[in-house]
Amino acid sequence: MNTRRIVLVVLLALMSFGTVFAQKLQGIAYVDMAYILKNLPQYETANEQLSLISKRWQKEIDAAQQEARVLASNYQTEQIFLSDEMKKRREEEIVKKENEVLELKRKYFGQDGELYKKREALIKPIQDDIYAAIQDLANEKKIDIVKDRSSDPALVYMSSKLDISDQVLQKLGAK
Repeated sequence: MNTRRIVLVVLLALMSFGTVFAQKLQGIAYVDMAYILKNLPQYETANEQLSLISKRWQKEIDAAQQEARVLASNYQTEQIFLSDEMKKRREEEIVKKENEVLELKRKYFGQDGELYKKREALIKPIQDDIYAAIQDLANEKKIDIVKDRSSDPALVYMSSKLDISDQVLQKLGAK
């Protein structure tokens, strides 16, 4: 009988806590960041710039790789005619060129490479503007929680009246 009383008290406490919590929350809204980004011209422009830069850097890497392949191929063909000293020099030249390729890959596409820095410079200001617009809307509409529906795999259903993505786009001046 004592445990029933404890369970009842705990249930009543949880129900009252839930009611208080629900009264404090003003509202919940969702945004679809993928949709917002897709509809911002400045984001598309930034992505095009990143793509062009990436292709240019990849061409530079491809050219250096081709040079390394040519050096290795020539070495294989001429190896029998070379002195030990010439072989060693050619092998060092090939290794040096291959290391240049690896260094270019790291420099441009590595974890903290030029592409990462360029993406940060081009995309972060756009993201900051989106977050500021979301925060402004949340303050205006007294929304306590705004979730990104495009990154929430647990979201099964959402009423369209909770989606403020188009309002965020309007606040950003997008059509």
